[in-house]
Amino acid sequence: MSAVEARLAELGLTLPEVVPPLAAYQPAVRSGAYVYTAGQLPMVEGKLPVTGKVGAEVTPEEAKDLARTCALNALAAVKSVTGDLDRVARVVKVVGFVASASDFTGQPAVLNGASELLGEVFGDKGVHARSAVGVTVLPLDAPVEVEVQVELTEA
Repeated sequence: MSAVEARLAELGLTLPEVVPPLAAYQPAVRSGAYVYTAGQLPMVEGKLPVTGKVGAEVTPEEAKDLARTCALNALAAVKSVTGDLDRVARVVKVVGFVASASDFTGQPAVLNGASELLGEVFGDKGVHARSAVGVTVLPLDAPVEVEVQVELTEA
C-alpha cells in the first residue's frame, strides 16, 4: 500500500475503482510530468447519491461532501495512469463546477470539500490553484463535478 493510500485509510477512506467514462474520453491522461483528470462526478458504486441543483434540491453541506467524493474519484483516475499515488509531487490545479440554483453564490465553499480532502491527503503538496464555477446543469443532473491536475515526481 502506498503512503498516500495509507493516509486515506487513516482518514477512513478507500480509493474507489475508476469511474468508467460516460462518453468518448479517458478518466485521466498523462502528458509529460502532469496528469489531467476528466471531470469527475460524485459517483459511489456506479451511482450518484443525490441529484439536483445546489441551493435548491441539494444543500451546500451535502454538495461539499459530494465535492470530496469527486476528489477521491479523481485520485483513483490519477492512480490509473501512474500506478502509484506516491508519485504525485504536488496538486497543481483544481477546477470545480457546481450546478447551482439561480440565486446560489456559494460555489467556493462547496469546492472546499475537494480542496480540503487533497490537503488532508497530501499536506503541503496538496495546496493548489482553483476555480469554482456555477453552472446551470451537469451530466446526469450531478450537483458537482471536479477536475484535478497533478505534477509527478521523476520515475
